[in-house]
Amino acid sequence: MAREQLGVLKALDAAKTQWYHFTAILVAGMGFFTDAYDLFCISLVTKLLGRIYYTVPGSLKPGTLPPNVANAVNGVAFCGTLAGQLFFGWLGDKLGRKRVYGITLILMVVCALASGLSFGHSAKGVMATLCFFRFWLGFGIGGDYPLSATIMSEYANKKTRGAFIAAVFAMQGFGNLTGGIVALIVSSAFDHAYKGPAYNINPAASLPPQADYVWRIILMFGAIPAALTYYWRMKMPETARYTALVAKDAKLAAQDMSKVLQVDLQAESEQGRTDIGSPAQETSKNSFGLFSKQFMKRHGRHLVGTTVCWFLLDIAFYSQNLFQKDIFSAIGWIPAAPTMSALKEAFTVARAQTLIVLCGLIPGYWFTVAFIDYLGRRTIQIVGFFFMTVFMFALAIPYHHWTRSENRIGFVVMYSLTFFFANFGPNATTFIIPAEIFPARLRSTCHGISAAAGKAGAIVGAFGFLYAAQSTNPAKTDAGYPTGIGMRNSLIALGCINFFGMLFTFLVPESKGKSLEELTGEIDEEENGQTVELHVSSSTSRTFPV
Repeated sequence: MAREQLGVLKALDAAKTQWYHFTAILVAGMGFFTDAYDLFCISLVTKLLGRIYYTVPGSLKPGTLPPNVANAVNGVAFCGTLAGQLFFGWLGDKLGRKRVYGITLILMVVCALASGLSFGHSAKGVMATLCFFRFWLGFGIGGDYPLSATIMSEYANKKTRGAFIAAVFAMQGFGNLTGGIVALIVSSAFDHAYKGPAYNINPAASLPPQADYVWRIILMFGAIPAALTYYWRMKMPETARYTALVAKDAKLAAQDMSKVLQVDLQAESEQGRTDIGSPAQETSKNSFGLFSKQFMKRHGRHLVGTTVCWFLLDIAFYSQNLFQKDIFSAIGWIPAAPTMSALKEAFTVARAQTLIVLCGLIPGYWFTVAFIDYLGRRTIQIVGFFFMTVFMFALAIPYHHWTRSENRIGFVVMYSLTFFFANFGPNATTFIIPAEIFPARLRSTCHGISAAAGKAGAIVGAFGFLYAAQSTNPAKTDAGYPTGIGMRNSLIALGCINFFGMLFTFLVPESKGKSLEELTGEIDEEENGQTVELHVSSSTSRTFPV
C-alpha cells in the first residue's frame, strides 16, 4: 500500500472539527430529511385518500382504503427502498460516492413531483400510478442510505465520527416533523377556505372537491428540499478515502482534502512520489472481494451482525404503528371519523403524529448524537434493545390492564419510551456501524446490504404484524382482515425480537475512537519504517510514522 495513502488518511483522522464538517452534515443530512419526509408523509394522507376515492354513497362511515390497497400504497416505497439500497450501495463502490449521489437525488425530486401528479379515471388508476411513482421514489431514497452514511464516515475525523454520522441520521426526525407541519398547514388552509360539515351531518358536503389537491401538495413538497440540496452535493469532492484506497490516487485525495479542510496539503514520501495507480502496489491481502473466503473470515460475522440487528430492529420499529390508533383514540387526539369532515380528519391525524415525533423520535436521535462518542456504538445499541425489550413486555404482559381508561396515560408513557430507546439505541447505531467497520472498496455495498435487510424487516413489521395483531375474535378484526394472534401476543413476539437484537449486537466490533483503517486493517501500519510528510499551510509540516 502506498505510503502517501496512509499519510493522507492520518491527516483526515487528526483534522480538527471545522465548518466544512458541519456543511457535510447539512448536505448529507438534507438527503435523510427528504427521505423521511417522502417515506412517512404517505401515512398522513391515507385516510384522506380513502375518503376521496373509496367512500360509498349512503354509507354510515366515510370511505377507507381497502387492506390490499393500503398495503400497496404504504409498502411499495419500502420495496423500492430495499432495491435501491442494494443497487446504489454496490454502484457507490464501483463508480464513487459523489457520482452516484446526484443520481439518487434527481430520482427523488422527479418521483416526488410525479407522485403528487398521479392520474387516472378511476380510484384503481390513481392508486396504481401513485404506487408506480412511489416505488421509484423509494428506489432513489434507498441509494441515500449507504451513500450518505459512507460519505460522512469517510469525511469525519475519528474523534467525532460517530456524532457526525448520527447527526446525519437524526435529520430523519426533522423530516418527519416537517411532514406533519406541512400537512397541518395545507389541511388547515383548505379547511378554512372550503369549510365542510362533519360526515354524519352531510356526507357529500364533508368532502369538498378541493380536498384532492391537499394530498397532492403534501406529497409534492418533498421535492423541494431535495432540489435545494442538489447544487451543494455536486460541489462536494469525492471522499479522500475512496480516492486514495479505491481509485488509488493519493495525490488527488490530498488536493481534495486541501480544498475541503482549507489547508495546503501535499503528500510526499521520503522515497519520492510513486505511481500509486500501479496494481503491484496493492497488497493481495487487501484485495479480497465480497464473496471471498477472506472476507467471510475477516468480516463475515460483522455483516451477519449488522444485517440481522437492522432486520430485527425494523420489525419492531415499524410495527409500532399497530397501536398508534389505540393511543390516539385513548387520549382523544383522533375522534371517530364520522364526526369530522375530510379536511378536519387530515388535520387531526397530522397533529397527532407531529406530537409523537416531538415527544419520542427527535429527543432520542439527539441523545445519540450527544453520547455516541462517549458511550460507544455497541453499548448504546445493547442498552436500546434492552429497554425496548423491557417496555414491550411491560406493555404486553399486563395488556388488559393498560386497556382500561384510567390506565391509558401509562400506556402512552410506555409507548413514548419505546420510541425514545429505539432512537437512542439501535435505530441510529444500525445505520452508523456498517459505515465504519467494512473496507472502503466494499463499505457502501455492505452498508446497502445491511440497510436492505432492515427494509425487509420494515416490510415484515409494517404488514406481517398488521395481520398478526388482528383479534382472535372475527367480530373484532379491522374491516377486510382475517383473524390473527391478537395484540397482546404480537407485543410479546416483538419483545422477543428485541431481545434477539440485543444478542446479535455482540457480533459487531466497537468502533469508538478508532480510525476506519484500523477497524478494517486496510493499511498495515507496521510495514517498514517509512514516513509520510504532510505539508500543511505551506509553513507547517506534520510527520506520521508508518
